[in-house]
Amino acid sequence: MAQVRSSKITIQDDYWTTYRKLVRETVLPYQWEALNDRVPGAEPSYAINNFNVAAGLKEGEFGGFVFQDTDLYKWLEGVAYALIEAPDASLERWAEEAIDLIALAQRPDGYLNTYFTVKEPEGRWTNLTDCHELYCAGHLIEAGVAYYEATGRRKLLDVCCRFADYIDRTFGVEEGKLRGYDGHQEIELALVKLYRVTENEAYLRLSRYFLDERGRSPNFFAEEWERRGRVSHWPGNHARPNPEYHQAHLPVREQRVATGHAVRAVYMYAAMADVARETEDASLASACRTLWANMTRKQMYVTGAIGSTHHGEAFTFDYDLPNDTAYAETCASIGLVFFASRMLRLEARGEYADAMERALYNTIVGSMALDGKHYFYVNPLEVWPEACERNPGKRHVKPVRQPWFGCSCCPPNVARLLGSLDRYIYTSTEDTVYVHLFIGSEASFEVGGGRVTLRQTASLPRSGDVRFVVSPEAPGRRFALALRVPSWCGRDAALRVNGSAVAYEARDGYAVVERAWQDGDTVEWTLATPVLLLEARPDVRANAGKAALQRGPLVYCFEEADNGAPVSALSIREGAVWTPRYDPDLLGGVVVLEGDGFRDAAEDWDDEPYRPFRRAVRPAALRAVPYAVWGNRGVGEMAVWLRVAASPRA
Repeated sequence: MAQVRSSKITIQDDYWTTYRKLVRETVLPYQWEALNDRVPGAEPSYAINNFNVAAGLKEGEFGGFVFQDTDLYKWLEGVAYALIEAPDASLERWAEEAIDLIALAQRPDGYLNTYFTVKEPEGRWTNLTDCHELYCAGHLIEAGVAYYEATGRRKLLDVCCRFADYIDRTFGVEEGKLRGYDGHQEIELALVKLYRVTENEAYLRLSRYFLDERGRSPNFFAEEWERRGRVSHWPGNHARPNPEYHQAHLPVREQRVATGHAVRAVYMYAAMADVARETEDASLASACRTLWANMTRKQMYVTGAIGSTHHGEAFTFDYDLPNDTAYAETCASIGLVFFASRMLRLEARGEYADAMERALYNTIVGSMALDGKHYFYVNPLEVWPEACERNPGKRHVKPVRQPWFGCSCCPPNVARLLGSLDRYIYTSTEDTVYVHLFIGSEASFEVGGGRVTLRQTASLPRSGDVRFVVSPEAPGRRFALALRVPSWCGRDAALRVNGSAVAYEARDGYAVVERAWQDGDTVEWTLATPVLLLEARPDVRANAGKAALQRGPLVYCFEEADNGAPVSALSIREGAVWTPRYDPDLLGGVVVLEGDGFRDAAEDWDDEPYRPFRRAVRPAALRAVPYAVWGNRGVGEMAVWLRVAASPRA
């Protein structure tokens, strides 16, 4: 199979290889069955069937949501990354079958969307607010670029280029073109990828157009709504579109606060960072920094999740971060990783990689069951199963992962992110190699005027021991190695080169050491992994008087399976020492945290719901497991944050 990818990074890591093997051997085959509606008990996908109907291979109706095509596109992108890692005859056969089907469904003018081909052939581009046409196109383009990088084959890429050319002929400020943009951002970042692989500057200009046009007055969505007769695609919803929900309330360079639908927001922010880098647009880069700061410092959960309400899957306002009704969609944390990685390419700052790591090790991995066949769409920080079933305000929260969803954007999104994990570990400039994530891998870079190979061995999340072997093609090559100093190590990090301690320059969250490197130089980077008892700032009202545990990149939680119910009756003893212990037989092998706490005593309560206060508690041995593996032992309560209590007086 032809390999046209320019970067050379392979992952060899005990922790992450397990997940990537799961994606290759279980997740992608399972999702192919789901896309073909062959998983018993799972909600139907309709995706492959829709393409068969659109291609004229069978009679039938369109099924599912208006954006259903994207499930197949994201799955294809995940397959492409798996093929980059290693050949796989079955995955490649299924992918080629899907690509043939997609090509057959494309219209002669380049348009491709099964909903409008099958159900509303006269409705193209009449409801960009609701109908996700350009969002679907964006995911198609991302799949086409990835598959070309994996195989060198152009069939899907050519489909993408024909569609992108048609979109370019349709949208713009020129007379006769539609001066609009999509309700769900995605096309913007995809066009930058297409530009990079084709070097066709029209695609970069089109991406910039969609960003520049957004939020201008008069508002496109309001005008479109009027033209449609003030109706929506969604039954029963005839309200005027809310521009804040679509991040279209202001021009993107003037936006200061993360608002609206969380996934749409971070996809757009990622595109803004991409375009800022490609065009050296300082004002766009400045807006990205401002939005990043608001989102990660005032609207992000400790697990790296974003989007606090199920009403519109959206941000609400600063510090509104409820635990039990959190939406925290998996796709939103994936979008956060996209945004963070692009900010790292704009400027290497440790805070971007810290947030990327937080989302990756907690929400994203935790959204998928250990069997690879069940998924969370919503990622709460507190679960009471009976309330999830019987309280209408909490029914979006599921106490167990689901085999599939009617709107199943998250499962294939997880597959494509884990498949492309190698792309988030490093970046490099002419004179510096940056290590953002500590994941065992081998990578090659053009740095210091020549090629250098870096072999990383890492033991996260079990321990903070990291080792590098540096191999420049020409011994004596001078360049800098910049290693992130994670926030969780308390800045307690030691650097040794060839066995000797060396001083380093602390720069924007990185330890930077510059030298003339010799073949075989070894770098040991030892990071402390203390158990941290975290508190939230007082503005986060949901966590007042509570604490959470973190060790290394992993946030921990308390499950009913370990601590009994109700979990809400537990409290952490102030000053307790938490002991890490590796349990090879639990949840595939995890480090558990064990410490002292209390349980509210319930034995002396009668039927009364309230009584004069008296602190009735009994000691309790508490055990916490990584949030990433919660919910793999059946239905039960869970909480990340517990109250903190001092020992009662004798």
